[in-house]
Amino acid sequence: MGRFAPSPTGPLHLGSLYTALASFLDARHHQGKWLVRIDDVDIPRNAPGAADLILKTLEAFGLHWDETIYYESRNFNQYESALARLKALNLLYPCTCSRKNLADYAQHHGGGDRYPGICRDKNFHEQNDYAVRIRTDGAFIEFIDRLQGGFSENLNAVHGDFIIKRKDHLFAYQLAVVVDDQAQGVTHIVRGIDLLDSTSKQIFLQTLLGYPLPYYMHLPILVDQKGQKLSKQTYAQAVDQRNPGPVLFHLLQLLKQAPPEELIDALPQEILQWGISHWNPAPLQSWTQLCPSNGFVGLN
Repeated sequence: MGRFAPSPTGPLHLGSLYTALASFLDARHHQGKWLVRIDDVDIPRNAPGAADLILKTLEAFGLHWDETIYYESRNFNQYESALARLKALNLLYPCTCSRKNLADYAQHHGGGDRYPGICRDKNFHEQNDYAVRIRTDGAFIEFIDRLQGGFSENLNAVHGDFIIKRKDHLFAYQLAVVVDDQAQGVTHIVRGIDLLDSTSKQIFLQTLLGYPLPYYMHLPILVDQKGQKLSKQTYAQAVDQRNPGPVLFHLLQLLKQAPPEELIDALPQEILQWGISHWNPAPLQSWTQLCPSNGFVGLN
């Protein structure tokens, strides 16, 4: 069971469609279901109409999902229940640190992005606005990525205690994604390597909550000529839906699947069927992938 979980902050760009296609091909190649989840838990960032536009784009490219679309914003009760279970283990504490506080602390004491444990002795009865952090003492995480190989991390030494519910009362991505994958029965996760940094946190939460661990595969991300990840923040253009066949063909090239040249003029369904039958992620064992400026030129 695979899944694609876009955030509805704008239309799909080529980098998002590249990841969607890879997860779709991986699920279908293994005769599995492919689910779509709208990652709309960060409500202030959601763009009106973006979720519908994303779904129409996937349909335009023949990426048809199984089962009902899952919206994170409708499942806050499940996140609250998971939070209560973790609180019962005495692993949570309130944190009132601001980004400025942490930046000032790092400037004077070092430590980079690792949370230094400033609020560890605080109790929940204190009447302040706070985020909720989880203690990571002794958390050493190891897993085998299906593409990148073995990975291990001392979670506490690298990240420290991380946030699972934000100060604005919204649930953090790390908790939401773990609860969602469990609720949907996701077994195989294919996503960009920029999220590898989150995987140890998610495995930590899965283990504490007694969830089975999914299999992970982290793809190289698409970057532009400046080495910047294709994203909304770097003004990546929305995918053109008018001629999906050539776009799918060149996405297969970006995924290093070496489609035959005659497929470039084929119908989207024929291209997808070839991609499903020949799916082989092994050539993608790298961290970044150059995406030419026009998005359609083969990679070196």
